[in-house]
Amino acid sequence: MKLIVGLGNPGREYEKTRHNIGFNVLDLLADKYNITFSENKKFNALEASFNLIGEKVILVKPLTFMNLSGDSVIKYINYYDIDVNDLLVIHDDLDMELGKIRIVFDSSSGGHNGIKSIINNLNSQKFTRLKIGISHNKNIDTKDYVLGKFSKGERELMEEGYQNAVEAVAAIVQGNMEQAMNQYNKKIIRYKIGYNIFVSFSIGGENI
Repeated sequence: MKLIVGLGNPGREYEKTRHNIGFNVLDLLADKYNITFSENKKFNALEASFNLIGEKVILVKPLTFMNLSGDSVIKYINYYDIDVNDLLVIHDDLDMELGKIRIVFDSSSGGHNGIKSIINNLNSQKFTRLKIGISHNKNIDTKDYVLGKFSKGERELMEEGYQNAVEAVAAIVQGNMEQAMNQYNKKIIRYKIGYNIFVSFSIGGENI
């Protein structure tokens, strides 16, 4: 059994904000596998499940608000007796380029409050995370920035990141962690050469 947790804040006012990237990826996964979310009041979360090559996968959106995400996650871990190695958490990352994804294991919170909460509740950081870059406009207060919404140009760049994230999740669930890390943990540079026209290449990898 795999537990995939997307981090975000509940409520219409937080929909499609930068901090809700985890929720957005889970919505795309639900569309891909033709499943719908329902509320689990006992665990204070929205959940959906499907089977992939014989493996049950549970998608979870904690409704605790970001800073208390671990309160919901630990309930799933304990109830289903899930090994933390079978936990995948999807979240935003301020320190990564917009739309870039990176898969990490056994890593510190990096200052992300949702991850801090999960680590504290599990008393372990030995789980997999899929981070998606939202960049960081240092001219804007951090809280205002992460709770703000993407511009049109940013949304277009994020489409590639979302697609990569969905594909990476499928690879991880199927046991292809190393392959996914090799494929997606690349340094991607984008140059804007015109209105909404970008050229990208990777450092240490093939041009993309």
